[in-house]
Order: sequence, then C-alpha cells, then structure tokens
Amino acid sequence: MAGLATTFGSGAMTNSISEIEQADVIIVSGSNTTEAHPQIARRIIDAVDGSAGLIVIDPRKTDISKFASVHLQIRPGTDIPLLNCIMRIILDENLVDDVFIEMRTENYVVLRDMLYRLDLDETAAETGVSLEKIRRAAKLFGRAHKGVFCYCLGITQHICGTDNVRSIANLAMLTGNVEKQDTGVDPLRGQNNVQGACDMGALPNVFPGYQGVADPTAREKFSRAWKSELSDKPGLTLLDMTHKSRENGLHAMFIMGENPMLSDPVQDKVKETFDSLEFLAVADIFLTETARCAHVVFPAASFAEKSGTFTNSERRVQHVRQAIEPIGDSRTDSEIITDLSAGMGYAMAYDNPAEIMEEIAMLTPLYGGMHHDRLNENWGLQWPCPDRNHPGTPYLHKHSFTRGKGLFQPASHQEPGEPPDEQYPFKLMTGRVYHHYHTGAMTRASHLLSRECPRALLEINPEDADRLGVRDGEYVTLSTRRGNITICTKITDRVQPGMLYTSFHFHEAPVNKLTIGSVDPTAKCPEYKICAARLERIQS
Repeated sequence: MAGLATTFGSGAMTNSISEIEQADVIIVSGSNTTEAHPQIARRIIDAVDGSAGLIVIDPRKTDISKFASVHLQIRPGTDIPLLNCIMRIILDENLVDDVFIEMRTENYVVLRDMLYRLDLDETAAETGVSLEKIRRAAKLFGRAHKGVFCYCLGITQHICGTDNVRSIANLAMLTGNVEKQDTGVDPLRGQNNVQGACDMGALPNVFPGYQGVADPTAREKFSRAWKSELSDKPGLTLLDMTHKSRENGLHAMFIMGENPMLSDPVQDKVKETFDSLEFLAVADIFLTETARCAHVVFPAASFAEKSGTFTNSERRVQHVRQAIEPIGDSRTDSEIITDLSAGMGYAMAYDNPAEIMEEIAMLTPLYGGMHHDRLNENWGLQWPCPDRNHPGTPYLHKHSFTRGKGLFQPASHQEPGEPPDEQYPFKLMTGRVYHHYHTGAMTRASHLLSRECPRALLEINPEDADRLGVRDGEYVTLSTRRGNITICTKITDRVQPGMLYTSFHFHEAPVNKLTIGSVDPTAKCPEYKICAARLERIQS
C-alpha cells in the first residue's frame, strides 16, 4: 500500500479481475499465482489462450511460468535493477506514452535521467538474466496497447518492498497502462479480506477509509461519531508489537484471527514477547500455536457462522450470509469486540451487521454509497462508491490519480538484509503451496488436504544436492543465524543453484523461526523472502 499510495494516491488494485483476460500482455512478478491465487491464475491462462503475452518474473520455475512467453528467472532481490533495465529499453525503443506522461504525471525527468545513466550490461548482470531476454520482455510489454502488472508478496516482502512497488508503478505510468480499462497495476492480496481490513483502518496510521489519524478534520469527525477523544499518534507496526513490546511499553495484547507464533519472523523473539506480557487474549476458530500462549481464548465463529462483508483484491465489497448457527460457544467477531469494549467501559450498540454497514457508509467516503441493502447488486460493489446512486468503480484513475498527478519515484538496487556468505551460503526463500493456507490453522484440519500435502518440503537444486550428498526425501537440518529446523528435501530444478525454497504452513518445520527480522523502512514489512541459510545432513 505504501508504494502505490505515494505514486498513485491509492494503495489498491487499479482494475477489475475480469479485465485481466482482456489484456494484450500480462506481467506476473513475485507471485506463485496458480498455487496462491488459482482463480486469478485461471484468468491469466485464459488470456494466454486468447493470444495474450505473458511475462513471468520469478527466481523459481513456478507453474505459471510454464505458460510464459518470457520467464525472467532473476536472482532473488533484484527486482529493481530488472524493472529499471526494462524501462530503459522502453525509452530507447521510443515505446513510452508521451501524452500520458505529459498530461497525467510529474517528476518524469528525474526518472528518465536516472535510466539514461544506467549501464544496461552491468544492470542486467546484477539480475542474472541475459540482456537479450530482458530486451524481449521490454519490447513485448512496451508495444502492448493494454498491459496489466500483477504482483504479490515476492515483491513486497523485501527490505526494498516499497521501492519495488514504486518501480512497478513507474513502469505502468511510463507505458500509459493505468488510466484505461483492461490495464493496470494489480497487487494480489494474500488473504481473502486483507483489502477490507485495510479499508476499515487495520493499519497503524489511519481511520477507516485511509483517513489519517494525524488529520484534524478526520479525527474530529470520528471523535464526534464515536463520542470519544481520539489520539493523533499512529499506532505500532507488527514487529514493533511482537518483537519490541517492552521497548514500546506494551503490557497486554488482543489478537484476532492471526497466528504470529508461526507467521512472524524470528519466532523465538515472538515467544519471548508473549511470555513477557501481563495479559494475552486470542480470538480464533481453532486453538492455534498463538492461542496456546494466551491467558484467555475466545472461541470465534467461522465465515459460515456469521453475516457481514468481505472486500477482495479488486475492491469489491461482497455480502457474506450466515449459513449455520455458531458451533458450541463460538461467537462472531463483532459480538466479541462489542462485549469486550463494554466490559472496558465503552458501550457499543449494534443490533445487526446492517447497522455496522450503515455507520461505515456514513463515516467512510470510499464506502459512502455502500448501504447494506445494496450489497447484493452485481455480486457486490467496488469502491470508490461515494453515494447511493453510484454504480461502483471497476477501474481507478480514469480522469485523474487520487493524488492529482501520478508521481514517478526512481529507485536503485538494495542488497538483501542478510546476503549469503561462507558460513551460510544459500539464499532461503519462503512461500505457499496449493493445498494449504497461511499457518494451516484451517487447512491442516482437513484430512483430504493434509493427505495431498502432509509435510513441509525443502526444494534444493540437483547440483547442490549432489555436492552435499543429499538424497530426495531425506531429512536434513536447515539453519540460519536465528536457529535450526529439521525438514524433508525435494530435489528439483524449480530452484536455481544456491537457492532453497520451502513453505511456512507446518508447525513441525517452523521456517519463520529462521527468517530475518529486517524490515522495509517505509512499510515496516519483514523481509520474509531472503535470508542466508545452511543445509546439513543429519548424521546417523
């Protein structure tokens, strides 16, 4: 969000999911789309079947890369040099959209001058991809009338994640692939309601609708509506809470639907934090690793046991209808929050989800026309939807960017927070697999899904396996400077020599015990995607 918010003024998918199928060329970067977003992947593959070009940027040979016109198998963490190289070639080939740049953007000269200073051979060498292949991709995207750029956590979970996103925005603006239908920049959300959570203010510095806590007008509006004096100080980011609770004066936490004991980096630090708290409460549908650390656990209702809304990647607010009664003592999130709030001295009075939705429409201009009775229209409404008569917005920035003019922001390569060395010679990357979701709290409770994918697998290139004498299916010790785990190997050329890859779904092989706590300085997102690692056979 931080990267797109500064370049476009809005940190969300600019077009609709259905528009992907109409694109001439699609770039997929940092996304194992067929496994993490299979419905988006289906749209991309349909587009390719209809003659669209596909450029995949990924260090691994993912399934989506099999459909690519060009697969740019970069060295991990070299997205910025690659994108700069692509933009320089587009400049050299006169494929920029001069009219769009002149009318709709600012700071272009700074980007252009930086690109002209590049040595293309040196920049391509940084990425590990041949300049010839990069040139093919640049011309393919530069010549497209309708181009779409899809990306996911492989772009954002780096110490330069915000600059990675800004570079994507630069490329989209350079080629005029933002302002019109069937084009755009598409951050693929990692979970089904991440967009909705952000929209509703689940960020440290904003109220619902991205209205800043430091903005006196916004603060007065919410203070008046909620009958409480609200602070102008931003809250804490993720690792400021789970890694630095003592320094930041935290004594208690309430965690809902999150499992930091598996999902956060440097898990020993997280455990230390939770053990030091005076009080920890957790609300979840299963007794997760985090819930086991809690003093109090609230049993929460699942999606099928409550009504409300989900907001997906394309900004579509969709009505969720209760299918069954809550099981056992479980309760809906809103009931838990309102009762807890009342117990702490602040009463909330909502009789049903419709009343909550009406308050959202009243206080949040992006949702201003999304009254509860409209949510069944056209499978939901896409924000911005400012009033009751507005049909919703399929694609953003039609007449102007949210910030006025799009801002070009040049970026330069940054080395990972922990590059490999003699002691830890491998680059360890993490991601997801098709059959499991996040920390496996739900999917690993399914016998069928666990049958299909019963354990974590560590992908290692055949060259490295031969050198180390490692066999396929052998359990090995995987170590970083944070600790070690035991994990089963999978020998495959999906990863390049010197690279290792595994998933983070399994508590038996908790890979985030090993990942690094370095963060992007702007978004404060941890660098999950690269750390230095060592692999050793287990001596019998």
